[in-house]
Amino acid sequence: MKPVKKIFIITLCILLLSPAMAASAASYTVKSNDTLYSLGKLFNTSVKSLQYSNNFDENSLSPGDKIYVPAHVYKVKSGDSLHKIATKYEIPLSNLKKANGKKADSIKPGQKLMIPGVKPNKKSDTVISYSGNDVDLLAKLIEAEAAGESMKAKIAVGAVVINRIQSKDWAPTISKVINQKFGEYYQFTPVKIGTIHNTPSSASKKAAWIAMYGSDPSNGAIFYFDQSSKNKWLWSKPIKAQIDHMVYVK
Repeated sequence: MKPVKKIFIITLCILLLSPAMAASAASYTVKSNDTLYSLGKLFNTSVKSLQYSNNFDENSLSPGDKIYVPAHVYKVKSGDSLHKIATKYEIPLSNLKKANGKKADSIKPGQKLMIPGVKPNKKSDTVISYSGNDVDLLAKLIEAEAAGESMKAKIAVGAVVINRIQSKDWAPTISKVINQKFGEYYQFTPVKIGTIHNTPSSASKKAAWIAMYGSDPSNGAIFYFDQSSKNKWLWSKPIKAQIDHMVYVK
């Protein structure tokens, strides 16, 4: 795979660990008649948290919007039913159905369901395994690369690292991906210039957890760069998302 000399970026965010949290299945698709207030009640969070987490300036939603919400992710096992799952987590069956957009009662083993009002479990709900200071290192990269952009852009930076880990073409851990070099080329400029060691903000820490729980505004991107970049090789790759001043490609 061709090395990249420079990958620039910038940020701002929130959602996972505090007022609101996100998981891979906790990307909720807005339905007719949904409001931030009704979703706040459903997912046991505040309107303010949903606005901040999703970069909303107004209390308005449109059907089809995808927003990040706090929810534990449960993997359906043989013999499960929606009623059993709702009883296990002590939530109304109607809430379980609404959170997962289900009108019928049918479910199947292996299916993942959001459990509204139940906070994500750090270890079991993350989309990749991690150890030690991995998540803090991811937050440091987000801070160095994305301080100043929107929440969505910031999460997408973390998602690119996650996408590399899930690909066979890159290193298998957060630390190894972030510190990876091809010949003389660092994959992430902050590692080269030392800003990777700066203390991450609370927003960047939360963004890292959002990515760890599977939220991916980059749409599967493997690279990201500032839109002012003149790197023709990067611009030649398929664009997966453009968020604020940042471009995400694969």
